[in-house]
Amino acid sequence: MPPPGADPLSASGAPGRRGPLDPWPDSVQWQPISTDLIWVELIRLAIVVAVGLAVTAFGWALSGHGLFGVAFAAVLVFGAWRATAIVRAVRAWGYAERDDDLLVRHGLLVRRLSIVPYSRMQFVDVSAGPLERAFNLATVQLHTAAAASDARVPGLRPAEASRLRDRLTALGEDRAEGL
Repeated sequence: MPPPGADPLSASGAPGRRGPLDPWPDSVQWQPISTDLIWVELIRLAIVVAVGLAVTAFGWALSGHGLFGVAFAAVLVFGAWRATAIVRAVRAWGYAERDDDLLVRHGLLVRRLSIVPYSRMQFVDVSAGPLERAFNLATVQLHTAAAASDARVPGLRPAEASRLRDRLTALGEDRAEGL
């Protein structure tokens, strides 16, 4: 049992040590994204798998070669594996607003934590494709001077996306740094 006041078990896996992806476990209030994004991503996957199966089945029908049967099974296995990964990946997304920056985390195998200072934001973009609109979702995209530091928060309800856009824009203007 760890001594009182010691850090709990963290992403580093060692008691008392914080991992690089859990830099502020006590001071950050992570906001999850909507799990409806799972359905959007599963529909996109279903379209890709359907096209893959159709192409494979067409090749199989024309040639009758057994290799196409293996390819057909591989497409199905890929679809099942990717569907499982989508569910877990959507649940891994989160964002947190702090006084001076926005934190965005995501990823399963490769976890990523992006910290975007409000003062470095150039503009904030809100988008929603046809599938996202069908599920009442939107994506907030933050753009900075360095393209590598851009961050996005998908799977937000339109009202939350608008609120976040307006807040980030106001904070970005408030803390803008002169170049």
